[in-house]
Amino acid sequence: MSQRTEEFPTMIIPKGTEIKVNDKGQLSIRTPGNLVIQNSGNYSVLSSERGSIKVEPNVHVEAVEVSAADTCLVQGHLTAWRVKANKLLLEDHSQAFIMLQESADLELAKTARLVGNFASDKEIFLLMGKFASQLKTLPAGVDIMEERPKLENRPAAPAPSPHPMQMALVILEREYGLQTYDPDSLQALHEIIAALRAGDRAKLRQIFPIFSSQVREPSSDALKAFGIIRENL
Repeated sequence: MSQRTEEFPTMIIPKGTEIKVNDKGQLSIRTPGNLVIQNSGNYSVLSSERGSIKVEPNVHVEAVEVSAADTCLVQGHLTAWRVKANKLLLEDHSQAFIMLQESADLELAKTARLVGNFASDKEIFLLMGKFASQLKTLPAGVDIMEERPKLENRPAAPAPSPHPMQMALVILEREYGLQTYDPDSLQALHEIIAALRAGDRAKLRQIFPIFSSQVREPSSDALKAFGIIRENL
């Protein structure tokens, strides 16, 4: 009777790969070749110096920066501040939340979703400046007058910088879009998001304690957003 052994996948770390963990517990991976992400995780940097990066289906990746010499292929979910690649490709049913997207070529499947997609930090602030009246919670503070179009010789006002409430809104919109919560929790998130979008602090003070408690098993990001809201009500 032969002994049966369980087979495990083999992990190969190519020569020249650099793996580090920062003080926030975020993993940083830099490799000369292709990089395939098969497990969900929170990363600082994901970098392929001469190849491509692939986020496989049903994998949720959060990263400060994703950099690929060739292609960044998203089949699952990617949330990143900056993505640099020759080509950004989102396949069917994938989702990407990217603030700064720097790629020569962008290709989205019909059922893919891309949120963000700004070309620079200043472009983010410029857009917020244009809709200052809608974003009532944003204070003035960032001067990008050199990029503003001239409006009948009127003096250009400085653009606002992101307010903590706006950051909370971005986080909760992302959480809602992931669709990982039960229907009652999604409805509670929807009510909080609607109040944040409207900039209605009075309503938010009234409904937030109720609806935030109805979100079952909130993620660490959702809890962070709830904390921001409590501190700024």
